[in-house]
Amino acid sequence: MHYIIVLLTILLIGCRSALPTDENVSAGRESATSLTVAQRPFGATEEGPVTEYTLTNGQGMQVSVINYGGIITQLWVPDRQGVVDDVVLGFDSIAGYLGEYPYFGALIGRYGNRIADGRFSLDGQTYTLATNNGPNSLHGGLRGFNRKYWTATILREADRVGVSLTGSSADGEEGYPGNLQVTVTYWLNNANELLLEYRAETDKATPVNLTNHSYFNLRGAGRGDVLGHVLLLDADTFTPVDSTLIPTGELRPVAGTPFDFTTPTPIGARIDADNEQIAFGGGYDHNFVLNDAGSGMRQVATVYEPTSGRTLEVETTEPGVQFYTGNFLDGTNIGKGGTAYTYRSGFCLETQHFPDSPNQPDFPSTVLLPGQVYSTQTVYRFGVR
Repeated sequence: MHYIIVLLTILLIGCRSALPTDENVSAGRESATSLTVAQRPFGATEEGPVTEYTLTNGQGMQVSVINYGGIITQLWVPDRQGVVDDVVLGFDSIAGYLGEYPYFGALIGRYGNRIADGRFSLDGQTYTLATNNGPNSLHGGLRGFNRKYWTATILREADRVGVSLTGSSADGEEGYPGNLQVTVTYWLNNANELLLEYRAETDKATPVNLTNHSYFNLRGAGRGDVLGHVLLLDADTFTPVDSTLIPTGELRPVAGTPFDFTTPTPIGARIDADNEQIAFGGGYDHNFVLNDAGSGMRQVATVYEPTSGRTLEVETTEPGVQFYTGNFLDGTNIGKGGTAYTYRSGFCLETQHFPDSPNQPDFPSTVLLPGQVYSTQTVYRFGVR
């Protein structure tokens, strides 16, 4: 009996030593038994090699991020049957992200969303930005944070794993004042929560509005449109826009309009309503004013997809969220697995301060001053019904 016990002990130790380490855990789709971080090459840019970092938890969820553009390239979550699928739109290789693309999964900055006419005034000086969206500046300009090369650091804690991306934006870059130092951290835990932490500091007053531009489809990326997804949005008002999608300055009640998602409503229920705001956006492409702004982290949205049973809950410290329904997707972007991303095949919930705030004195300020720390958080929590 003594020899049998010794033999079993040796076999157990041998099995443990054969287990893969974090660095060689597959970045594929199998369920992990613990929180791990894997990495693999993802091509290169002129600035250097691109690496994809994959965070995996013990519930079958995986999130992949690359150090070019801070882009979320994959996000695998289980459905009600336990089958995992990738629920974010994107590309299989770096090539897709180097060309023109609609910001799939990207880190957005220095200023997320639009600034009217590509200009704003601050401390008596007028700053001119690139106009890359009709007459307006969009998502940081011609080379926003979605086209930056970031320095990555793998993070491990007892109850979560993450990757932190750090970088800088020089004074005058894309027309913005101040040298801005930025850190964005992506955390995954065993509660199927993806936490995004944004932090920035500047040496000169400058507007800052950081967000993530992931396109979700809870049926699976490329599996049809998102019109059957059911949305609950904790916002009693939204910011109506002009024909170029710049806010008018009004905070308009959603009650009695196609913008009322204060009770669970299919995204497609009123998306083609005879409504001027719907016409301007080609559907939904609007900032919603979230309730209880200034009260810290709180739940602001829930999305439910009936066929898969998947749910997405959003928590944030931000005062607004841009709800966008992929109205400009037209099949020309060939995504993962050779799938064409067609009209309204993804939706975005971009937590943010309001568009054009530097030109809207009644909106919450986005100006960051020297000595201050820009700090916001957003959680995307996945589940099933």
